Amino acid sequence: MEITEARRPLTWLLATWGVTRLVLLLFVFRVFLFPGPDVTTDVSSIYQGWYEVLRTGGFPRTDVTWQYPPAAALAILSPALLPFLDYAQAFFVLAFLADLAVLVLLLNAGLRPRRSLRGAWVWVAGVPLLGPTVYARYDVMVTAVAVATLLAGVRHPRIMGALTGFAALLKVWPVLLLAGAVRRRAWGAAAVTVAALSGLFALLMPGAFAFLTFQRDRGTEVESLGALVFHVARQFGWQGRVLLNYGSVEFLGPYVSVVSDLALFLTAVAFGWLLLWRLAARRFAPHTLADAAFTAVLLFTVTSRVISPQYLVWLVGLAAVCLCSRATRMTGPAALVLAASSVTVLEFPVYFADVVNSTPLGVTLLFVRNGLLLTATLAAAVRLWHSTVPERAPDRDPVPDRTARTSETAPASS
Repeated sequence: MEITEARRPLTWLLATWGVTRLVLLLFVFRVFLFPGPDVTTDVSSIYQGWYEVLRTGGFPRTDVTWQYPPAAALAILSPALLPFLDYAQAFFVLAFLADLAVLVLLLNAGLRPRRSLRGAWVWVAGVPLLGPTVYARYDVMVTAVAVATLLAGVRHPRIMGALTGFAALLKVWPVLLLAGAVRRRAWGAAAVTVAALSGLFALLMPGAFAFLTFQRDRGTEVESLGALVFHVARQFGWQGRVLLNYGSVEFLGPYVSVVSDLALFLTAVAFGWLLLWRLAARRFAPHTLADAAFTAVLLFTVTSRVISPQYLVWLVGLAAVCLCSRATRMTGPAALVLAASSVTVLEFPVYFADVVNSTPLGVTLLFVRNGLLLTATLAAAVRLWHSTVPERAPDRDPVPDRTARTSETAPASS
């Protein structure tokens, strides 16, 4: 009887995952039509176009929409592993398998003694809240690597470092996973991996780092926090435009460059706060690694010039890793990220036309979604600080250092 009761939550979790993922597959395969613009066209047109260029041995250097580090080529080329399907179908299947891989990793972590299945539930519930966009972008593949990185990090810093380096060359943001790493071996392994893979791509495939110029020239995307300034200004006669620019729908017009520069400044402030936290932090528990990564990615997401819907996939994945630990302080911020995900699917793709046209509905959805993300960010930063920084500096330094070393080598079930 006790065994049956213990298995019931797992059965419900797996059943929920199966049903929700079947629905997502039916949407991306267009058996059912999801409201709003077709989110799968990026795969069938943009990704497949890049695929045709990449398979010739070079990067799409003349395409300003290519704004990804060199290892992203592996994700774009991955549908070749399933030659019996057309490109888009193979991509959707691989995205589904990446989703499954995350679930397996979270279950393996959550079923250990003194751990929790809350993390797996966050992933199971959070992904379908974002709609079919999850399977129509390669971010779910990057998130799978990031989840594996954090779950390995407590006991295997070198493996964490190598995976972080690889993931950072897939889509840059996973470098923030090192925010809470205190072992030099993790940082060293990441640096070696990035250097080795970057050199290999630069040698074998021309144009590996052309993306840096394209990223630099991006403006303020209509879904970002800074874009709210122009959504409101349009109600009072601001003479700007909304156009597809550098691969995203951006504002163009007076003062846009000022807001974009302000976003870069806030990103620098976020980096400064993270650096200050690392210098002040003394109490590093096993769950601090995931808590710090989640907070860092939140900080850089809300200060970015672009907040695309697929960015929420990263946050849901990192929140899920945090909640695998019963001791995490990130339960509240994780709940706010789930709430933001449910609003995100409304602003894109369901009511994206309202967002682009700055209608009252579109502006309201953005205020709610971005407000939830901003609240989650501030809450996560405060909780991370209070859980790791002592109120008064200790009299002697060796004790905190020993705590940091012990916590990182502690087993994941601690």
